[in-house]
Amino acid sequence: MVQTNENLIVVTGGSKGIGRAVVARFLRAGFPVATCARSAVDLAALSAELTAELPGAQLHTLPADLSQPDDCARFAAFVLALGLPVEVLVNNAGAFVPGRLQDEPADGSQLRQMLAVNLLSAYDVTLPLLPGLIARQRGHIFTICSTASITAYPNGGSYGIAKHALLGFTRNLREELKPAGVRVTAVLPGPTLTASWEGVDLPRERFVQAEDVAKAVLAAYSMSAHAVVEELLIRPQLGDL
Repeated sequence: MVQTNENLIVVTGGSKGIGRAVVARFLRAGFPVATCARSAVDLAALSAELTAELPGAQLHTLPADLSQPDDCARFAAFVLALGLPVEVLVNNAGAFVPGRLQDEPADGSQLRQMLAVNLLSAYDVTLPLLPGLIARQRGHIFTICSTASITAYPNGGSYGIAKHALLGFTRNLREELKPAGVRVTAVLPGPTLTASWEGVDLPRERFVQAEDVAKAVLAAYSMSAHAVVEELLIRPQLGDL
């Protein structure tokens, strides 16, 4: 495959699950993609697999832990140094730790960790990239939220708090960027078959597939500049687990 587009797609947490599916979907559509993940080994495997499938594809990877502000800044600088106009940013990096608030460590460390990886990672990567998007008067920002962003679950704990906050961040960003022509979409998947659900004894059909989410993201991006999907709610056909 020959790369056909010079507008850059940026995906955080792109080595597994939804992020990996989004990376693959945009590469197949002819875009160069930049992504990051904590594991250099996982990124190398991703790059080897996709470049073998798609000769000529441009996949730029950087190991980074986006729960750390310095790594967020390093990844944003890596993206900007590529010298390609950022067309799409998919804030996908996140982590899920189940449990009740009353059982979490009394020092608040779990809440701070969930906020760091699920909320602040998006904030810290988005802000350095905003000037370029605003200057071009175009682009699309997606945040991978969750049904936990709109529904309180008994076992949601600090994860639910962080995901609610991520949706609030996305809604504010949408309002701010309307005049700039930059579209903003919150993606709210229900239970999706990713590593978070490993070991659960449930049939595959009870889950959203990561590829379905990736297709929905590309479809929302592919709409005309005059329309935006503000919030995209995706659930298993039989409902939440």
